[in-house]
Amino acid sequence: MRLRRGLILPAITALMLNMMALAPIVPSIASASTATRLISAAGTTTLSGTQTGSGAIQFPEIRGEPAGEMTVMSDKAPKRDVANRSKSPKRAASGSALPATPATAANIAPTPGVALTFKGLNHRDQRTANNGNQFSLEPPDQGLCVGNGYVLETINDVMRVSSTSGTTLLTQDLNTFYGYPAAFQRQTGPFGPFITDPSCYYDSDSGTWFHVVLTLDVVPATGDFTGTSHLDLAVRHNADPRGTWKIYKIDDENDGSNGQPNHHCSLGPCFGDYPHIGADRYGFYISTNEYSFFGPEFTSANIYALSKSQLAAGATSVHMQQFDTVGMDGANPGFTIWPAISPGGTYATGSAGTEYFLSSNAAEEANATGSSTHILAWALTNTSSLATTPALHLSQASMTVAAYSMPPKADQKPGSIPLGDCLNDRVTKSALWQGSGCWRAFFAPKDQPKNEVLSHLDANDTRMQQVSFANGKLWGALDTAVTVGGEVKAGITYYVVTPSVSSNQVHATLLHEGTLAVAHNNVTYPALSVLPNGKGVMAFTLGGRDYFPSAAWAAVDASGVGDVHVISPGQGPSDSFTSYKAFVGNPPRTRWGDYGAAAVSGSSIWLASESIEQSCTFAEYVSSSATNPAFSCNSTRTSLGNWATRISKVTP
Repeated sequence: MRLRRGLILPAITALMLNMMALAPIVPSIASASTATRLISAAGTTTLSGTQTGSGAIQFPEIRGEPAGEMTVMSDKAPKRDVANRSKSPKRAASGSALPATPATAANIAPTPGVALTFKGLNHRDQRTANNGNQFSLEPPDQGLCVGNGYVLETINDVMRVSSTSGTTLLTQDLNTFYGYPAAFQRQTGPFGPFITDPSCYYDSDSGTWFHVVLTLDVVPATGDFTGTSHLDLAVRHNADPRGTWKIYKIDDENDGSNGQPNHHCSLGPCFGDYPHIGADRYGFYISTNEYSFFGPEFTSANIYALSKSQLAAGATSVHMQQFDTVGMDGANPGFTIWPAISPGGTYATGSAGTEYFLSSNAAEEANATGSSTHILAWALTNTSSLATTPALHLSQASMTVAAYSMPPKADQKPGSIPLGDCLNDRVTKSALWQGSGCWRAFFAPKDQPKNEVLSHLDANDTRMQQVSFANGKLWGALDTAVTVGGEVKAGITYYVVTPSVSSNQVHATLLHEGTLAVAHNNVTYPALSVLPNGKGVMAFTLGGRDYFPSAAWAAVDASGVGDVHVISPGQGPSDSFTSYKAFVGNPPRTRWGDYGAAAVSGSSIWLASESIEQSCTFAEYVSSSATNPAFSCNSTRTSLGNWATRISKVTP
């Protein structure tokens, strides 16, 4: 969930504080620090579904808000806070303070090639899962894996299995799936662990499903963070993702305890934010961004390499080798080193097995400037040793690219914002809000209504997004500021890289670089996946002057990017609690993303992107019936959120 820029949202501050010429390579000159250990199985879990709640307001709605009080902004938040990770440079809603890349506007074209599209999980699904014993969360943090006729979508904090025809088979919250108490048991009060950053992967080579989350432990009575955390990995070796999975827990405090290395984070433990996953023939890989849990610092990206064959076999213990990346990018650490997924089992088998990664280095964690003219390719070699005695080697190579920088926030097409209207309402009389205006439904008498306006969406930062290794090339994309149609907007830069390894050193050549932008609109949170033949698709959210936040895509290959296709036009603007200063302070930060997903299955690519799939008026928002609670717009949203996701099948 990108904890360095706020965990769930700024309101939880009290709780969380969160075509170019061929480029020369610059080899790595530093060696990663490494440690090996055995990871023991921690039990099993069953993906079988849970019941849903009504969706009615039940305080607390947001983690950190005291139970039983009609207030969200409170001085009664947990005492042990996670450090504020707002390292990215501040930016105005209308544009970045950093240089923007000139871009040619893409065409918007009708959508050919979409074989199937259906609604994915939304905020209501998330909030009502597990009988409603969940918090209101955003953004969704979307993962997707597809195989054997099943689609598994995972978000904060729920997962769903559907058939490849779009029929929902089951929905289950993540706390229950990992065997933990509910996020908040509303009948009795205890808090469960905080789970975030879900990802999943179906490995067609071994016929195995993988699911990963970051789990932060809490004191059950208060929700205070204890400082212990772990990466939870669930594995199912079966064609059907429903049923029993084996669980592995990887301690990631890196404080010297339980066989971990000591990374000397201030004030005690570290933890691994923003985990993402990849695989080659021999290994399964998780990368994290490591921060001090209670202190202010970022240490480096960490990589956890595990034996894929042992995981698929359900071994009671699995070999793992861990790397940090301190000083590996010149004097700087690595940041968001995204491991590649190889569609169709087209792995890099040289150097006794090789897993590739891509990263950028514009973030303040990486170089303290907010812009850059370099990206990095990484390689782990000798990955076949994971099944016996791990002896992997990590190296990197830097490539010169066009400048990229922090994108501006993404403006929205105006439309109905009933939650915003509610927060502005001072005069409407109703027993629902004690005769003092709709805003009283959410805030105690000591609070005052705010003047709320249509928000701008978070447009990510400059970190690398989903990476594929296909057709002998590495493919990745990131968000950046662009100049298009005379305006600074959020755009996407994508990269096609030819990697190789000799003598355990990775080499990389930039084969192609391109920028995607749409005049008067924004494109954000790319997820790029590529077939073994080199034909790919990039999913993203499109929105701005002409479009409400919409699921969209474009074809990509080694020579360029195609037209933008809108799969499902957005139905209205984002109208969620992170959009309004009454909940999150001034200025608000409308959370979006933090990432989308795409997955190859056969000759098709499945896409998952965030969008807005509903809209309603203020009158519809406050109305209620025997079957539909107030603030639900006929059960199409929740009181505090209206984001949604969309799943689509595309044949490029």
